[in-house]
Amino acid sequence: MHIARPGSALLAAAVAVTLSVTALPAAFAAPSSSAVISEVYGGGGNSGATLTRDYIELANAGGSAFGLSGFSVQYLPGAPSAGSLWQVSGLSGTVAPGGRYLVAQAMGAGGTVALPTADATGAVAMSAASGTVALVSGTTPLTCRTAADCAADARIVDLVGYGSAVVREGSGPAAGASATASVARGTSLADTDDNAADLTAGAPTPVNAAGEIPGGSGPGGPGGPAEPGAVRVHDIQGTTRLSPLAGKPVTGVPGVVTGVRTTGSRGFWIQDTAPDGDARTSEGLFVYTGSTAPTVAVGDSVLVSGKVAEYYPATGAQSLTQITAPLTTVLSSGNPLPEAAVLNASSVPDAYVPTAGGGSIEALTLAPETYALDLYESLEGVRVTMSDTRVTGATTAYDEVWVTVKPRENPTRRGGTLYASYEDRNTGRLKVMSLNTAQPVPVADVGDVLSGSTTGVVDYASYGGYNVQATELGTLKDNGLEREVTRKQKRKELAVATYNVENLDAADEQAKFDTLAHGVAVSLASPDIVSLEEIQDDNGAVNDGTVGSEATLKRFTDAVVAAGGPRYAWRYVAPQDGRDGGEPGGNIRNVFLFDPDRVDFVDRAGGDATTAVQAVKTKKGAALSVSPGRINPTSTAWDNSRKPLAGEFRFRGESVFVIANHFASKGGDQSLHGRYQEPVRGSETQRVRQATEVNTFVTSLLTADRSARVVTLGDLNDFAFSPTMKALTSGKVLRPLITTLPAGEQYSYVYDGNSQTLDHILTSPAVRRFDYDVVHINAEFADQASDHDPQIVRIDVKGKGHRH
Repeated sequence: MHIARPGSALLAAAVAVTLSVTALPAAFAAPSSSAVISEVYGGGGNSGATLTRDYIELANAGGSAFGLSGFSVQYLPGAPSAGSLWQVSGLSGTVAPGGRYLVAQAMGAGGTVALPTADATGAVAMSAASGTVALVSGTTPLTCRTAADCAADARIVDLVGYGSAVVREGSGPAAGASATASVARGTSLADTDDNAADLTAGAPTPVNAAGEIPGGSGPGGPGGPAEPGAVRVHDIQGTTRLSPLAGKPVTGVPGVVTGVRTTGSRGFWIQDTAPDGDARTSEGLFVYTGSTAPTVAVGDSVLVSGKVAEYYPATGAQSLTQITAPLTTVLSSGNPLPEAAVLNASSVPDAYVPTAGGGSIEALTLAPETYALDLYESLEGVRVTMSDTRVTGATTAYDEVWVTVKPRENPTRRGGTLYASYEDRNTGRLKVMSLNTAQPVPVADVGDVLSGSTTGVVDYASYGGYNVQATELGTLKDNGLEREVTRKQKRKELAVATYNVENLDAADEQAKFDTLAHGVAVSLASPDIVSLEEIQDDNGAVNDGTVGSEATLKRFTDAVVAAGGPRYAWRYVAPQDGRDGGEPGGNIRNVFLFDPDRVDFVDRAGGDATTAVQAVKTKKGAALSVSPGRINPTSTAWDNSRKPLAGEFRFRGESVFVIANHFASKGGDQSLHGRYQEPVRGSETQRVRQATEVNTFVTSLLTADRSARVVTLGDLNDFAFSPTMKALTSGKVLRPLITTLPAGEQYSYVYDGNSQTLDHILTSPAVRRFDYDVVHINAEFADQASDHDPQIVRIDVKGKGHRH
């Protein structure tokens, strides 16, 4: 499985915007759903108000800029008459990912505080108590007067009804708006199409595109607090994962700057030097400065004002508590930093995370002495240090490296940390990144050590969860991990291998072909049969109807010859265009390579993308109806997924049936570190169905000939202890060979610092003796041609051999 990684964004992707009274029709679907109305205030300038103007605040919950050219915000009274008109305010510019956009409306006679500089200005006198605001694609006034009529207007991107508004989303309008209260979405910007549920009343908190709030000019600029306020960092963090002050403004929060991030999600961390003594409440906090680079330095003593927010980096992730739209006053510089908390085998609990029966753990009181994730949450934003940490996940292209603070936790033979079960989640793993440009993350392989102290602040991200943003990195100790080379098969042994070559197509650089070919010719010692997963069509992601892979396979097999291997022949069944999942346009498929000097492929015509291969009983045993052929390819179990490829081979006069697989991705499953515990593995349902299809076919082969030699192999995208494997081996028709290895060797893939296996080779009962090997050449190395390690089994079809 190759997991694509999107860039960082301030806010989690919003729920797609479709407006409803109960459930409005799809005609209300927006042209783009990343922009939402985040806050509405109609009390500006009224008696008792502090702010002098009404306003509408927009937000971008997406990962890319949202252009507002040609858009408008429009206002309708809460109880419109037949003559009521929508009042239009034109917009321009863009809303940055995670950013805000402020539309100032009419000014009243009351109030004393001006809005921050508006990004757009209208002249609409909005009601403080009741009304409807719409974000519209276009500037022509809307004509609808009811929620049902507005549902038919596809120009509406988002809509908020408040007070007693007739036009609104869901069961009712947002309640509580007044001269002193706005209605606003939560910090996650969730839009469930119910205004009453999505927006709540509170003190107005307008923010413009520059991150300015009333009374100041932006992060670190004029208007910063002069005196410490009553709120401290631990008050903001609270005793659960969610801040009790989320969505509220805070003033003059004191702390010492412990880390500064000037790229990506810009901002800085502060830590209180006067802790409250409660282990559950973190004393550290991230201050998000948005598109503006922070102007503070490590060691500065600061006062920070702004708005408390919970940032969700992805759907299902936990949140990061932070202050947004900050105004910062530097009191002094060069101050000593708070002592770093020590992370080691003694301080990190063995239990991973509390359970909420599949629900959210956010409201649970933290128990840092019991659960590792509770400990890390209680240290969110806090300086930590760890010593002599072993690398369990090699340095990535994103300059990240995984280490463990528990060197004895489920160690593998080569220095990793084994993921042994759903219950055993390896609590000592942490991802490390560097805030120190003079000391970047070193290029490290599994088993290397960051010797000495690594110190930094605890952060949370969608990929990997809790991590350490290092201000000081330990020194790399290279432990010399070497790529493995398996032995050559004996003359009487049939060698069958599986290798996921990670989206290989004819347009890839020659270096990738050469490295993968070396893996086959040298590391795997030139197997007789190789099942390749993730072979794309000849032009890769170009989506023009191409489905053939001849040029890709020609380049690959030429590279194998150049590396000293045999001249392989190949067989595959081309997929229907766009039907097999994977990278769009790539038409991924399974392919057999075979050495014609060692093994014969039995060709039987008729196999195509939609024809199902069948087991045929003959006087000489089982045979395939078509070869190569696909297993029940029209079954819904294979929707948007690769279809298994079955082939009949002859070796030393004996038939061997090989089934190449690439089951559905685990993408979309809830993460181990997410807020839902226990996490739902939603993709598992399809893989179980796929495994059942393969099991049914293998059973039919064994019904035709109980002595049939069947090798089922490939990237199953699931673990040896998973329901997928149970379904595949049901009835004992197949034996998973990964479980025959010592525990410390049962892996072929490394993800988030966990050594695990997604690739498998299984054999039927007639394969009584075997020599099986996972050949570690990729997954543990920073320099890798694929994110998977290949596997190989050598069998004696005459029944002789030895067990690994």
